[in-house]
Amino acid sequence: MPFSPNTLTLMGFVVSVAAGAAFALGKPFEGGLLILFSGVFDALDGGVARAKGIITPFGGVLDSVCDRYSDGLMFLGIIAGAVNGKLALPPILEIDSWLWAGFALIGSFLVSYTRARAESAGCRKLSVGVAERTERMLILAFGALTGLLSGAIVLIAVFSHITIIQRVLRAKTLLNGPSGPGF
Repeated sequence: MPFSPNTLTLMGFVVSVAAGAAFALGKPFEGGLLILFSGVFDALDGGVARAKGIITPFGGVLDSVCDRYSDGLMFLGIIAGAVNGKLALPPILEIDSWLWAGFALIGSFLVSYTRARAESAGCRKLSVGVAERTERMLILAFGALTGLLSGAIVLIAVFSHITIIQRVLRAKTLLNGPSGPGF
């Protein structure tokens, strides 16, 4: 592989920015394809780092920061497309899709933050939950490619917040023990 892991991370980030722009321009199919393409870079960066034996703490930080920016820009693109009328997203449960996208954005950030915060407090790798980033991006890409973007956004919003609750409860158990202090 001629590219460094950090270069691959940045290339994936650029593709994610393009996905967000596609959504903002009312092109969900293209946005979905770009999400899948960015996922290739997301998978390659860590694999290349391991294969070359050059895993670095900075590479992990860069990857995490780029992932958060990518998530944010994709959901902001969806919100912009919905608000400016370029994405025809029907409301679900009488809640506008742009608001669901906001809930999904918050959930996506807090899934990662909850894990990082719990691990910094002493939890071992906290991977519990139904909505890791890979699952969220696959749901979003599937929804964009099939015309079911509104439903995908709702699933991401709901599953993300379920994952946050799962992680908080697991962190409580690990950090306080099952009979430790209550809430």
